[in-house]
Amino acid sequence: MSTLPRIAVVDYGYGNLRSVAKALEACALRVDVTGEPGDLARADAVVLPGVGAFKDAVEGLAARGLDRAVVAAIESGKPYLGLCLGLQLLFEEGHEHGVTKGFGILPGVVSHFGELEEGGRPLCVPHIGWNEVTFSGSHPMLAALPPRDHYYFVHSYRAVPADDADVVGRTEYGGPFASAVAKEGIFAVQFHPEKSQSAGHRLLEAFAAWVAR
Repeated sequence: MSTLPRIAVVDYGYGNLRSVAKALEACALRVDVTGEPGDLARADAVVLPGVGAFKDAVEGLAARGLDRAVVAAIESGKPYLGLCLGLQLLFEEGHEHGVTKGFGILPGVVSHFGELEEGGRPLCVPHIGWNEVTFSGSHPMLAALPPRDHYYFVHSYRAVPADDADVVGRTEYGGPFASAVAKEGIFAVQFHPEKSQSAGHRLLEAFAAWVAR
């Protein structure tokens, strides 16, 4: 029987699950891609990836009973890693295609970037490509990460946390925005570690070490 930590990657019909699973397996983790709520309760940690719209993600999770299972896993204290939408869904509501309630684990909302400029020139939205994340804070994962690194982003909406203490990573794009948040058993990022080459692998290695502890 494998003694590797068991990671439940949540499958609710959206997200680049194969790439996420392979990236986690490269960090010596046993990965189960699952749409079964009971599997989340049995896992050592939960990873919630996602691409697409906030509203669609909420509906996909609810249709499978995974919304309650994810919240229960977080409330139990087991490590949770949110990727892209997996970060956004932690907040109280998203403003994509109307207002949709999120998990409400963290106070704040998810809203559109709007019209952005930098140095007098317009910036493209969605925010796509490599950008720098500056980390700060005391979460266990941060001890294994450099204070600054570059990661790959694809998004038009960003979290606006109500509590600045929840923000552990910031990125500049027409002004600063929260690109990583953390609280107790939660660590979530707006970027895609599975697409971020060596920087992404370092972050997932830090996650594996955190789960193992």
